[in-house]
Amino acid sequence: MTGPSGANAMPVGVLTLEIQIPYAHSLKEKRAVLRKIRDRLRARFNVAVAELDHQDVWQRATLGVVSISDSQKLLDSVFRQVLAEAESTLGDDVADHVLEYF
Repeated sequence: MTGPSGANAMPVGVLTLEIQIPYAHSLKEKRAVLRKIRDRLRARFNVAVAELDHQDVWQRATLGVVSISDSQKLLDSVFRQVLAEAESTLGDDVADHVLEYF
């Protein structure tokens, strides 16, 4: 990839996770679940993680996971592992995911 000035552009990957937490009966329970997965992904994969939507809803969440690299191939590998870890930790609670590169 080459940027407008001729310099090599670095791809940025964004993985959006739609999460259903049917057993959460309060925002406190929801936040505990999200804190666990957020801390785990940050520690294991050195990615940025933020809650993007549904902050006031007990049983839904949208998490954004972001990383940058000089190689899209490396980002693909990292995001495959991040998704596998999220699905392993949350099970069927991961309702959907979208991966985009910029």
